[in-house]
Amino acid sequence: MEIITNRTRKVYDAVIVGSGAAGGMAAYVMARAGMKVLVLEAGKQFDLYNDFKTHAWPYEDPHRGRIPRSDAHNYKYGFVDGYTSHIYARLDENPYSTPSDKPFDWVRARAVGGRTLVWGRVSLRFSDYDFKAKTHDGYGEDWPIAYDDLKPYYDEVDKLIGVMGSYENLPQLPDGVFQTPQPLLCGETILKRGVQKTGARLIPTRAGVTSQKEKLPGHVQKYRASCHYCGNCGRGCDVGAMFNSPVALLEPAKLTGNLTVRPNSVVREVLMDRNTGKARGVAFVDRVSKREYEAFGKVVVLGASTLESTRIMLNSKSRFHPEGLANSSGVLGHYLHDHTWGVSFTGFAPQLKGGEIVNEDGRPSGTYIPRFRNLDKTSRQANYIRGFGYQCGSGAGIFPGHARLLPGLGSDFKHSVKAWHPAMIRMSGFGEVLSRYENKVEIDPNLKDAWSIPSLKIDIAYGDNERELTKDVIECAHEMFHNAGIELVSENLIPSAPGHSIHEVGTARMGNDPRTSVLNKWNQAHDVKNLLSWMEAALFRAPASIQPSRFWLYRCAPANMRWNSSSARRFDL
Repeated sequence: MEIITNRTRKVYDAVIVGSGAAGGMAAYVMARAGMKVLVLEAGKQFDLYNDFKTHAWPYEDPHRGRIPRSDAHNYKYGFVDGYTSHIYARLDENPYSTPSDKPFDWVRARAVGGRTLVWGRVSLRFSDYDFKAKTHDGYGEDWPIAYDDLKPYYDEVDKLIGVMGSYENLPQLPDGVFQTPQPLLCGETILKRGVQKTGARLIPTRAGVTSQKEKLPGHVQKYRASCHYCGNCGRGCDVGAMFNSPVALLEPAKLTGNLTVRPNSVVREVLMDRNTGKARGVAFVDRVSKREYEAFGKVVVLGASTLESTRIMLNSKSRFHPEGLANSSGVLGHYLHDHTWGVSFTGFAPQLKGGEIVNEDGRPSGTYIPRFRNLDKTSRQANYIRGFGYQCGSGAGIFPGHARLLPGLGSDFKHSVKAWHPAMIRMSGFGEVLSRYENKVEIDPNLKDAWSIPSLKIDIAYGDNERELTKDVIECAHEMFHNAGIELVSENLIPSAPGHSIHEVGTARMGNDPRTSVLNKWNQAHDVKNLLSWMEAALFRAPASIQPSRFWLYRCAPANMRWNSSSARRFDL
């Protein structure tokens, strides 16, 4: 095995695994604080302005934007298409296992920037309904932090990444520092009236897309542009309006001269110093050559996404950590959860039938209905705990997906499709999944990836609370459509498999007690003080589409680091 330089044993101030929401923010904060940082990314380095297919038309692709049938089994998720498949991890190279009766859809990106290249852009804040959920309803554990601890840092990150939004003064969904929001479309305005009759609220989605470039920090502006509303964010933004790690974090961090990014670096395990009990670096495999290397750092940061970071820790076994690194509590890998998703509704607003078809899908996102269940005695209560939200949208898109729902043939059929096109309204529910010990990941001893690294076995199932919540998602959507005068055209009443929401969280629990948690409130491993694990979420739950790492890293790094007076500004723990 070779060290990364092949000549000298260079020791960085920090070695960071992963370059997406977590790793990118860690690199940005640390490099700008003066640390010499190495980022290891398992995937390729893309040219964001040439390798994205943001503005390609279907007729320009031999498969009309679809994945060839011969390769589709490697991308079983419906939202991965021919425009984006080069960004995602292939299943033949990156396998995992599940019990036969418990499917799980693990969606991974393998590229510098990770899933921030193609994320859903929904940028919500936790409230104390989330941080202090046990205090509110008695279930689980409270986070060791509260909203007031994070608010100043939330604000800084909003300013850094650019977030469209409106000020609503909702205690369950705190306001942020917003740029100009997207306006509601006609169909969304009609739906809003029906939503309000139920006591809920429909608001513009808070999207991590800049509408006012001039409001971004000066050192970031050169890499970003204001949104031009092309509507193809899901393919990756080739002008840098949508937040992604390379344009908003990594490139500005490189200006310091303190950041090195090495793509094609598949990390196997964390290396430990037997004398000190601290992490001394990581072992990794070159994705292309399959040669093995080591990289050394005074601090090791795992920001490789929730399950990949836990996989690395579970694979980092030794006589000092026989059950996986930093796992004296025995809870590493447990408490996996995400969101229920897939229950969705399509409706028709008769008053919009035959309206003019305009560029209504040229927006970064649609609208959002925040949680309205189980908040206080004046809110709507339910026979389950916690709650759910909806993501909504309306109007005409590039392809009339409703066409398959309509009868007819020939010109009359075409006229019907066109008349209905601007009148379609859609809702999709995202429900909280409770954190339970039995939902877990572990190393599968019989399965390895293309680089001979042991893979994960993922074991999770929804419970009674999720089933009752899903019933309510359906009933409330029906009520909202009815109140708005929207005709229900089609619906899917069965949630997708766990993982399909791409909001997986847990498995490296944060808490004050090292007997019941893996990380402390600074995301620092209880057992290994210079190991920091910043995942999508380190504790118990997340409201729809949020990635807690986008704010917590910004606070955690500078607040937890003590600098000495040397010019190297060493990181001491």
